[in-house]
This record gives sequence, C-alpha cells and structure tokens, in this order.
Amino acid sequence: MPSRVFRYLFSATVPMEEVESSLLLAVLGVECLHGETEVQLNAAHFLDPERRTCVVDADSEVGRNLNKLLAGFLRREFGQNQFTVRRIKAPIPSRTEKSQRAG
Repeated sequence: MPSRVFRYLFSATVPMEEVESSLLLAVLGVECLHGETEVQLNAAHFLDPERRTCVVDADSEVGRNLNKLLAGFLRREFGQNQFTVRRIKAPIPSRTEKSQRAG
C-alpha cells in the first residue's frame, strides 16, 4: 500500500510563521467538518520551522481533508512554485522523539 504521509518543503522566501497560520487554519477547517476529538485522534501533523518542512499523515479521512485544505491554502497564499509536496515512507516524529534527538 502506498504511503499517505506527505512532506511539504518550503522555499527560503516563504515566512514559516505564515505556514504555521495556514496549518492552524486548515486544522480549524477540519475540526469544523469532523469535530475536535476526531482531529486530535486522526490528523497527525508536524511543523519544523528550522528545516522549513511540514509533515501530514493523510492515512485517515480526517488526515486527507487536512492535507487537501493545507495544500489549497498554501498554493493560494504562496503560489505553487514556493513549496514542494511529496509522499514519504517515514512516520511523523512525535514530540518525545524530537526532544530525545535534540537532547
């Protein structure tokens, strides 16, 4: 089965604060469709401003809707040439894993 995890990579000209705002807006939109609990359980995502990346797990319907909204918002705000999005095989890192790697 193909991976349904997507990694967004942003050009150096894209303000990562604006990417974070777009991600939060996409999460809010998905909460309106599916409810806060469903989003918490089924819309895993991870934003890494230092690496200029965002990862979205689109394995569930909730995650797929988050991915669609995010891609649409980013394309509208920054243009399709300011970021790339690719399917990846790696899982989304948890906050604990990131803390362990940094420490």
